[in-house]
Amino acid sequence: MLPDRYNSIMEGHLRDTGFYHVSQIGVVQCQSALVNTLIERWRPEAHTFHFPVGECAVMLEDVALILDFLKNGLPVTGPTLSIYEALEGECLDQFGVAPRKADYRKNLIKLTWFRGLKDRLMLVDDI
Repeated sequence: MLPDRYNSIMEGHLRDTGFYHVSQIGVVQCQSALVNTLIERWRPEAHTFHFPVGECAVMLEDVALILDFLKNGLPVTGPTLSIYEALEGECLDQFGVAPRKADYRKNLIKLTWFRGLKDRLMLVDDI
């Protein structure tokens, strides 16, 4: 099965970041016996697989090697926005207004707040 095509802008961004080849992997056929074995041997408390020959931990370096990620340059990291104050700060920075506590459900902003915001904001450029 051929992978989905991206528009030229997105394809350019994927190539610039070194992730384009990952988008071309396509569909990986599921081998249920292998998946079931891995599930049975997974130990979440240690984040490892336990096999008859020993213990195996899947590291980020292993994933990078398997998927042939580029490993030069600085890592891409950032904060996770899972608390009210972080989301409030991000909304203030991006939109100049923050949602009220009533506009949240758990640690997510309700879509109705964004819809109302879209109606109130005036876009000044194509972005």
